[in-house]
This record gives sequence, C-alpha cells and structure tokens, in this order.
Amino acid sequence: MLVFTIVPCAAGCGRTAIFDSHLCAIHAVEPEKDARRVSSYILSHQVVKDVNAPGLAFESVDFSSRAFYGCNFTRASFSMCLFPSSIMRMCFFDFASFNNCDFSRNDLQFLSFAGSTIDNCTFENSELIHLNYGGTKISDSTFNNSNLYNSRFIDSEIANSDFIDCNLKKVSYVNAKISGVSFKASNTAEAVFEGPPV
Repeated sequence: MLVFTIVPCAAGCGRTAIFDSHLCAIHAVEPEKDARRVSSYILSHQVVKDVNAPGLAFESVDFSSRAFYGCNFTRASFSMCLFPSSIMRMCFFDFASFNNCDFSRNDLQFLSFAGSTIDNCTFENSELIHLNYGGTKISDSTFNNSNLYNSRFIDSEIANSDFIDCNLKKVSYVNAKISGVSFKASNTAEAVFEGPPV
C-alpha cells in the first residue's frame, strides 16, 4: 500500500508540499487553484493513491464512488462535499474541518480524523472500522446503521448526533463529552465509555 510521499515545501518552512507542487498550502501563490487542480486529478481517477493535500479548501466537490489509498488531507477543509459509496484505506484527515458533507454508504478502514471538526455530516450505512476520531468535535451528525468496530472517540466532544442501530463493539468513548446523542438499538454494552483509554 502506498502512503503519501513526503516532499518538503521549497520555502523551507518544514511543511510538506502539495501533491504535484513544490510548495505547501501556506506558501502557495494560489491555494484555491491548487485545490481545483487536486480536485480535478481526483475526479479523473477512480482509484486515488498517494495524494498529499494538507491545508487545502474544498467546496461543493463530488468525490463519490472513488477509492482513496494512502492520502493526506490533514488540516484541509471540506464544505458541502460528497463522498458516498467511497472506499478509503490509511488516509489522514487530522485537524480537518467538515461542514455539510456526506460520507454515507462508505467502506472506511484505518483512517484518522483526530482533532477534526465535523458539523452536520452523515456517515450512515457505512463500514467505519478502526477509525480514529480522537479529540474530534462532532455536532448535528449521524452515524446510523453503521459498523464502527474498534473505532476511537477518545477525548472527543459529540453533541446532537445519532448512533442509531450501530455496531459499537470495542468502540471507545473514553473521556468523551457526550450530549444530546442517541444510541438507540446499538450494542452500547460492548463499547467503552469510562476508564483508561484502550
């Protein structure tokens, strides 16, 4: 499996350069143009591997029905983006932001959303296996009818969201702040809500 290539930013800042560029999103002359270029690349490929796009902003892009392997979207922002029926493996969305995005009917495994902000998004009817949502802020979102086996919500903040009819076996909500959340018909007895992180 490929993992995104580490190419240092030519400006010498220590960050990694954007896919098919010599500069990071901070030093890019036109980061909006870079986001469009990366989007066009993804939309022209059914299988997307080794894409490094940290810090870029994506709005109203339909990324659905694609397979992502070893991609990095750390600190990126996604607004009204669509990902339904996608496959993702070993991708990083750490400290990213998601607003009004659709991740329904997905097969996601070994992804990290650590420190991200997720607002008004859906992860319904999905395989969400071995995912790291540690430290995330999740609000007004739905995970209904999904398999979250062995995923982690440690130190997260979850508000006004639903985990209805989900498989929560070995899911950890240790130290999570949970309010206005429904776990109706989910196997909460097999999830961890207190005690040391596992």
